[in-house]
Amino acid sequence: MISFLSASRFNLVRSLSALKVFYCYNSKLNYHQNILQMARSALDEVTESGAFNRTASTFRNFISKDKSSQFSAEYGRYHLYISYACPWASRCLSVVKIKGLDKAISYTVVKPIWERTKESDQHFGWVFPISGTEEPGAEPDSLNGARSIRELYEIASSNYSGKYTVPVLWDKKLKTIVSNESSDIIRMLNTEFNDIAENADLDLYPSHMQAMIDEVNEWVYDMINNGVYKCGFAKKQGPYDEAVAKLYQALDKSEEILSKQRYICGNALTEADIRLFVTLIRFDEVYAVHFKCNKKLLREYPNLFNYTKDIYQIPGMSSTVNMEHIKKHYYGSHPTINTYGIIPLGPNIDYSSPHDREKFGS
Repeated sequence: MISFLSASRFNLVRSLSALKVFYCYNSKLNYHQNILQMARSALDEVTESGAFNRTASTFRNFISKDKSSQFSAEYGRYHLYISYACPWASRCLSVVKIKGLDKAISYTVVKPIWERTKESDQHFGWVFPISGTEEPGAEPDSLNGARSIRELYEIASSNYSGKYTVPVLWDKKLKTIVSNESSDIIRMLNTEFNDIAENADLDLYPSHMQAMIDEVNEWVYDMINNGVYKCGFAKKQGPYDEAVAKLYQALDKSEEILSKQRYICGNALTEADIRLFVTLIRFDEVYAVHFKCNKKLLREYPNLFNYTKDIYQIPGMSSTVNMEHIKKHYYGSHPTINTYGIIPLGPNIDYSSPHDREKFGS
């Protein structure tokens, strides 16, 4: 009788444990399905063929040095909302730093992992911490008191229905979004604030190099910046194969170019270098694993690897790279790619170590 009761109790406990595991597993699946259903982010931008297709930004106003402009360049008027994890936002912060505009243009950093942005629906996106100690490197929105980037878009436009992305360039005076297109923002920062920039002589888009910079930007964006996303977000083998082939074609091309000159457009730093850098700095830590870009690591390209260290060591640039935020975001915000949000341990590359790029001069 005792043995029978013990066996029954054991079977009951085992059944209850199995039910608990089943419930937890299905709860996790439903949670991830809700994220996907409401994401309104890059995760949603996949065609029926299984290929990733990024949509265009929607706020495209331009700040001008012309004092009569609706958005005139003024000290202290504008504010950047960014994520250290996002390469598009990071390139804007990079230009702020190297142009010496961090006193004239304030900025706020969101938390790295997407969270629920409203209790009324299942949308997950960029949110601000409740306090300055909740997430090291991130801070609350002291300017508008917003809980999420989504709220900023809703302040700027009551009928907005697109993605809630960073960067957001905010006008404190008109209380609206000037631009959420990083390529436009870095151009404004480069030219329109020179009267108040501490490093006004640095021109990242000089007139005599613009045609070359535009040409390089085009293939770097398509095959590398956006190319890693085409690899990572592909839902079928064919689109992935096509994207990864183009990615490594472009990386090989970059390696060849950088065997002959210090920077991607010659021996002068330009915006094209900033745009390329933000992808390269994330490559071995994230894209090689998370986005399946593992045919060849950045460290296996001697010129590209040393070039990345060279850009990282430009005064101000290292402060724009927070690898903890970068890894937390990618590995923690894409549940269909990394279901359990486990963050790989390495490789923890030291980009402050010596490089050989001085051989081309400064």
